[in-house]
Parts: sequence; structure tokens; C-alpha cells
Amino acid sequence: MARHIYRCPLRWADMDAFGHVNNVVFLRYLEEARIDFMFRLQPGDGSPSFSGGSVVARHEIDYVRPLVHRHEPVVVESWVTRINAASLTIAYEVKDTEGAAEIYARASTVVVPYNLEAGRPRRISAEEKSYLLRFLEEADEGALVA
Repeated sequence: MARHIYRCPLRWADMDAFGHVNNVVFLRYLEEARIDFMFRLQPGDGSPSFSGGSVVARHEIDYVRPLVHRHEPVVVESWVTRINAASLTIAYEVKDTEGAAEIYARASTVVVPYNLEAGRPRRISAEEKSYLLRFLEEADEGALVA
């Protein structure tokens, strides 16, 4: 299984009154990693791919330890844990460095491809599915549903 690696800079404004990165800011880090991951799929045959639109249906996050401001970026590792006909689940770990044992947060996001012009969800295309399968966690039984 491949993991997508995104290096996310910490900003001074990410800090809260308690001296660590605010819990809401972690969702921004996940968003930046997710967009970087999904938009790496280059559209083929005129397909807009994920750039045609997607919406978040659900976030789940566990904060493991506090993250304080520093000059080095954090690493957000992401991979796919589930692919359905019209949604996918992306898992994440926010860490110091790639492959590090110390984790600041674990999270997952359910993403629904969306047709912006029609204003409704759409199915995952064969092109998108092929891309996502490269990042599918193999240990998850039944992860590929459709």
C-alpha cells in the first residue's frame, strides 16, 4: 500500500491561547493534504477527475498529543481505507516526519464526488477508482465495496 505524504507548514496563527495548535486547525491540515492527494490524479480523456468537485460528508479525528509551533512542517500521511460507488474514505496520521512513531492526530474523512453543475453527488469514475486503488489499505477486509 502506498501512502501520500504531504508536508504542512505550521503558522503562528495556528496557535491557541493554551500554546498549542488549535484542534480546528488540524482539519485545515487534513484539507490541505486531501486536496494535494486528490488533485494529483491528472484528468484523462477529457475527464475532470476530482477537480470537477467533491464534498466532505464526515470527519472523524482523534487528538493523540499536543502540537506546539515550530519552524519545521508536520507530515500528514494519507491513504484510502474504503471505496464505494459514490464515496471514499481517506485516513490520515499527522506526524513529525515521514514514518515517525510519534503521532499528533489520527483522522478519517468520507469524501463524496460531486457534480457542481448538476448540484448532486456522482459516482466515482473508473479513472478515479484506478488511482485510489494504489492507496487502498490492504489489511482492511471489505474495503473495496463497489
